[in-house]
Amino acid sequence: MRGAGFAAGPEALFAQLGRALFVELRDRAVAMGAKFVRLRAGHLEPSHSVPLRCLTLAALLAATPFLATSVRAQDMAAARPMAVVDGETIRLADLFDHAGPRGDAVLGAAPAPGRRIIIEAAQLAAIARLHGLAWRPLGTNERVVLERPGRPVTREALMEPLRAELLALGVDPESELDIPGLVPPMVPVQSIVQIAYEGSHFDPATQRFSTTLVILAEGQPSLRNRLAGRALPTLPVVVATRRMVLGEVVGPGDAQLIRLRAERVRPGTAQHLDDAVGKQLRRPVGTGIALMSADLGPPTLVSRNDPVMLILEAPGLSLAAAGRAMGTGALGQVVPVMNLVSRLIVEGRVIGPGRVRVTPGAAPLQRASLGDTAR
Repeated sequence: MRGAGFAAGPEALFAQLGRALFVELRDRAVAMGAKFVRLRAGHLEPSHSVPLRCLTLAALLAATPFLATSVRAQDMAAARPMAVVDGETIRLADLFDHAGPRGDAVLGAAPAPGRRIIIEAAQLAAIARLHGLAWRPLGTNERVVLERPGRPVTREALMEPLRAELLALGVDPESELDIPGLVPPMVPVQSIVQIAYEGSHFDPATQRFSTTLVILAEGQPSLRNRLAGRALPTLPVVVATRRMVLGEVVGPGDAQLIRLRAERVRPGTAQHLDDAVGKQLRRPVGTGIALMSADLGPPTLVSRNDPVMLILEAPGLSLAAAGRAMGTGALGQVVPVMNLVSRLIVEGRVIGPGRVRVTPGAAPLQRASLGDTAR
């Protein structure tokens, strides 16, 4: 009787291993004592009551050393889960390890620099069949993620030639070029890049411009991108280069001059370094904060309750006396001071750190009380 119920198993085995290997399995099974002799049209017919399922298992067990030797005899192709391609094309060896002599076969164009593509199991299987690779996916979720490295062209590299292009059309050299939605293009990592602009136009009335960006890079086709934007006016602004506290005097390295959009500059902002350097802060400021003229003043040379030297000068006469400041003042400001000997309070003009000049004949404001002397 024909073993119809078990025909699928031997036929699948026959398709996988080939007729020669199948005959080898049959001979090894016969050597083990299995009694079947007929192979007809890919079907096995047992001559005794030995179940065909057991017969097939026995044949496979007998052939295990032979199968292991056959697998080791050649390296099997294997799909790469992750692959990186540096050139403009994808090769068979980029997708499969052990691709053999056809590994250099070109499959198609590589993704753009900085991009990736995903090749699913069905497409991988079709590629393997087309190029004669002994590979089948283990499951539908098997895939190859293929990436091509890239680097972005810096914004500075794009703006420098664009500014030179627009200057020839009448754009203010101090203006800021605003291009909404500009995304720096990606180029191959090691490529030499050339940047140019063509078809540029500038409208002085609206300060708007348009141009075509052209990028030439090794390893990729030329890129062209139409750009449009505005030239925005700017103003100089003095900003702090570090955090400073109340009462600190701004030094030469504590401030720098930058340019900001005119629409962002507040009225009263210091616009020259001379407006800030050497001045004393009337409020704390942080790094990068614009300095306001109202928050800057001459540095304090005399503070309240500081000991001071009272200077009285007249033609042919110069006197000095110890005193104490009753107020705070900068250079040239008038402050009340007390003579520690007479305890009289008079007004004097600050002429230097801890030095106050008293005008000859100045009337005393008042006599200091005991409490003022003790403070």
